[in-house]
Amino acid sequence: MHIKSLKVFCDVVARKSFSRAASENGISQSGASQVVHQLEERLGVKLIDRSKRPFVLTPEGQTYYDGCRKIVQRYAALEEEVRSPRRELAGRVTVASIYSVGLSHMNRYMQEFLSKYPKANVQLEYQHPKRVYELVESDQVDLGLVSYPRASRNVTAERWREEPIVLACSPANSLAQRSSILLSELSGARMVGYDRELPVRREIDRLLTSHDASVEVVMAFDNIETIKRAIEIDAGVGLLPLPTIEREVDAGTLVAVPIDEEPLVRPLGIIRRRGKVLGRTARRFIELLLERGAELPTIENGSPRSLAAGLAPR
Repeated sequence: MHIKSLKVFCDVVARKSFSRAASENGISQSGASQVVHQLEERLGVKLIDRSKRPFVLTPEGQTYYDGCRKIVQRYAALEEEVRSPRRELAGRVTVASIYSVGLSHMNRYMQEFLSKYPKANVQLEYQHPKRVYELVESDQVDLGLVSYPRASRNVTAERWREEPIVLACSPANSLAQRSSILLSELSGARMVGYDRELPVRREIDRLLTSHDASVEVVMAFDNIETIKRAIEIDAGVGLLPLPTIEREVDAGTLVAVPIDEEPLVRPLGIIRRRGKVLGRTARRFIELLLERGAELPTIENGSPRSLAAGLAPR
């Protein structure tokens, strides 16, 4: 059986779409449908129940998909290994990142990686945290970059780096003149924060409550770039990771005030689907991320402590 047919089938399942799988494989939608039909005829069983919307895998289809996915991944990794015998990487790595990680550092990492391996193909997309997990779990990307990473039955989580949390404020705000601040002193402050559904918002709310700091959240967004713009016009202050505001601090549009009594950090991690076989290009890209993970701004006179209790993979 041609490995291409197995890949088409796996892509149809992973993307939950015949059209998207067809586009990725350079064939028509009817061609992708025909590939799956031919597999079903050869096996003598239905792999996909098309009577439901969206379609679902039959029990036999799930078993077949679990096996085919590993075969396709191993074959792709093997081809990449053979085609790059002289340490020259020419494979592809697909990455999904939350916005705050991607916009602050990923462009730099990608440029460094591609300058070292010019024939490599790095595909990066920025997504909401929930979507990053979905893309990893459905095997549509090789790895995901998230904050407060959590492992599960289908996903592994690896420590990547920790980012110091600071008070970000406009230069026009009275708190911008402070050399440091206690969390309890934020009580009554107008704050711009993250949406309630995000892990970082829940951790910050818990921390403020533990220090009896009752704040007024005047705006909340799921995009850190929007949060920064609101803070720049002095709509409020915010607790943000220091690396995400480096550009604004250098430009003088934001001021970073260290948290005095207990420096805090946002944990970041690399998530992958359990059992996924990665090619050399993806493995080398992860190695670069881990090497560069420690190269972060630090806060003087304090050792950053994580907001989260820990993120040991399960």
